[in-house]
Amino acid sequence: MITADIVIVGTGIGGGTLAWGLRNTGARILLIERGDFLPQEAQNWVPEAVFGDNRYKPDETWESADGRSFKPGVHYCVGGNSKVYGAALPRFREEDFGALEHEGGVSPDWPITYDELEPYYCRAETLYGVRGNAGEDPTDPARTADYPHKAVPHEPQIACLATSLRKQGLHPFHLPLGIDLGGQCLRCHTCDGFPCRVHAKHDAEVCVVRPAIDHPNVTLWTNTTARRIVVRDGSVDSLELEREGELVAVSAGTYVLSCGAVNSAALLLRSDGIPNNSELIGRNYMVHNNSALIAVRPWETNRTTFQKTLSINDWYFGESSWPWPMGNLQMIGKVQGSMLKSARPRLPLSWLSYLANRSIEWWVMSEDLPDPDNRVTLSSSGRIQIHWKPNNLTAHRRLLSKARRMLRRAGYPILISQEMGIETNSHQCGTLRMGKDPCDSVLDPYCRVHELKNLRVVDASFFPSSGAMNPALTIAAQALRVADNVTDQLP
Repeated sequence: MITADIVIVGTGIGGGTLAWGLRNTGARILLIERGDFLPQEAQNWVPEAVFGDNRYKPDETWESADGRSFKPGVHYCVGGNSKVYGAALPRFREEDFGALEHEGGVSPDWPITYDELEPYYCRAETLYGVRGNAGEDPTDPARTADYPHKAVPHEPQIACLATSLRKQGLHPFHLPLGIDLGGQCLRCHTCDGFPCRVHAKHDAEVCVVRPAIDHPNVTLWTNTTARRIVVRDGSVDSLELEREGELVAVSAGTYVLSCGAVNSAALLLRSDGIPNNSELIGRNYMVHNNSALIAVRPWETNRTTFQKTLSINDWYFGESSWPWPMGNLQMIGKVQGSMLKSARPRLPLSWLSYLANRSIEWWVMSEDLPDPDNRVTLSSSGRIQIHWKPNNLTAHRRLLSKARRMLRRAGYPILISQEMGIETNSHQCGTLRMGKDPCDSVLDPYCRVHELKNLRVVDASFFPSSGAMNPALTIAAQALRVADNVTDQLP
């Protein structure tokens, strides 16, 4: 039996930031990661290795409700999915924290307000070195401090596009990003979706895990998988781990799961004695409605290297003729022909490369609504099953139509779009949502399991709604808030 004061399972944005927030408490912290440090190697920047061979994804499949196997978009390594994220770190809007009516239903309110989280947003932006320009976006929430760094500037063709969009009466803004511009960053074309070979992306490993484990009271175990939580007399008694082929039991005063919305829920479902009076463990799985949109100007080569700097929120809360929210548009990293090949294997690489060299690429993102039938379950063999039926699609497709019209007016006559399916789950959230009432939530406002006061979950599981913004900064802000609460309760 190994003992610690605090055990944190998972080293992504949630678990890593929490460990960083607790590093100076003197508490004995054991940080658990099922993977290892992702290697810095030439293949980090090779599209065929990253997207074709799935070099950094686990050899793991999940199952859809109809029994189809699929490879999930998850990464088991120190830093978690943040190792390959696009480093987009926007805040949720103030309205996202309240009940918000959509065309497809109601997005529920959160048990905390934007104002309660705002100071932690400021701290998280400093911690992750976010670059942005306040006030460019009319939906910007109020802030008590400016961004720690100025926004990443547009390259010439993207700057021209921004000018064209402003002439349409729109309000393009610089996407808040966490990159080490002016330091290690080479401003390359392999950032979004790739690991950073020079550690210039402000991911959880770089910003929080490595600084945390520099403290003697913080220990990191890699290649260690949490198998089961043991509950006795109304509290967590121990955590069973598999480490180097052996089962190890860990006892602690506080246990924290930060495995991601699917794996945290699955770990609770695998464990005996976990109270589930609300019957909501694993339910209300959300993942955003996402579409990729490629806009092609066949007579012009796109010479942009670092493309992911522009975003649009003009339709985030709808428009006069459509009073319901639609969502966010943001550019993605510059796509290369070999990246398209993995999605369209039958098309010649030469044709795909010609297309990619003349295109700009966008991510169209809308809120999906919590539905208790969208859920995580386990098969009889313990395999993860995802029951997911997209909702609120009318709003998403209206936003996609707006984006297409916007880009045609900007001079891009060829437009290709694709709605993302169950495999695209990088924004998974909601499976253990927080609330004040144990009857309709799993966690309290400080991410404690209602019926188990020494167990918390600090990852996107706690989201009551998904909003239509990238979730990473909100996870980090809440992790810092939880860290303060845990500190106050330490003996």
